Amino acid sequence: MIRMCKTNFEALKRASSFLEENNREKEVARYLLQHVLQKKYSDLMMTIYDEITPVAFKTFWGYVDEHATGRPFQYIIGQESFYGRDFLVNEHVLIPRPETEELIEEVKKRTAKLFEVSQPIKIADIGTGSGAIALTIKKEIPNVNVTATDISPEALTVAKQNSVRLKAEVEFRQGDLLAPIAKQKWDVILSNPPYIGAHEAESLSDTVIDYEPHLALFAEEDGLQLYRKMAEQLPGMMNTPSFIGFEIGYEQGPAVQKMLQHAFPHSLVEVVQDINKKDRFVFCTIN
Repeated sequence: MIRMCKTNFEALKRASSFLEENNREKEVARYLLQHVLQKKYSDLMMTIYDEITPVAFKTFWGYVDEHATGRPFQYIIGQESFYGRDFLVNEHVLIPRPETEELIEEVKKRTAKLFEVSQPIKIADIGTGSGAIALTIKKEIPNVNVTATDISPEALTVAKQNSVRLKAEVEFRQGDLLAPIAKQKWDVILSNPPYIGAHEAESLSDTVIDYEPHLALFAEEDGLQLYRKMAEQLPGMMNTPSFIGFEIGYEQGPAVQKMLQHAFPHSLVEVVQDINKKDRFVFCTIN
């Protein structure tokens, strides 16, 4: 058992070093300490030299030890922040990524440009996971009607819990890809589907490959299979005007763009880069 630390500062310093020694990000120690002490960053800094109780230290070090083995800290504390809101997460859903927040920005911008303010907009989020995209859209653009689908009933359970926590009214449907929404017309369809090819598995960190759900990570055809399936089915499902937004792997832009151009030959199909100047989204505007 690790020797007891007397102050928050001592506990944080020792945990940061321990994580570094185990090839983990040392900053995670602060997130874990904040969670245990239930303090925001500024409050932790103001109390950094305060005494830490034996109970709090034991809990904190248990979390640190667990993360050192590779388990993502988000699964340890059961939540992750996305677009300024805390989402429940567990091993049944992917951990929301910061890049996906840029998808929200694009959707807000494009929705305002394409539709009238008073228009009832129907949006679908395919493969919703924790509900991060669907619920954030509903919170950010309250007048839209959002439907979220996932093939995993366990993932939908998490998404529904987040819906209640965030007081965001979204309709959830279980099923594969577009099947649950196929008999309707839509104004916006979004998806951040599994897009990692099997050949890329070796390049993933152990925190991802050993803990995050493979159903939500991998797709056949070098990660392109689900984009192809959706592109083939979407033409009969979109209103005019409308748009489609896909999050992609950074090498998949040209391929996904080509699929949507083939499906919608008279529409504008754009590859949009993220803040790191990597291809991250493909948008198809039907107008």
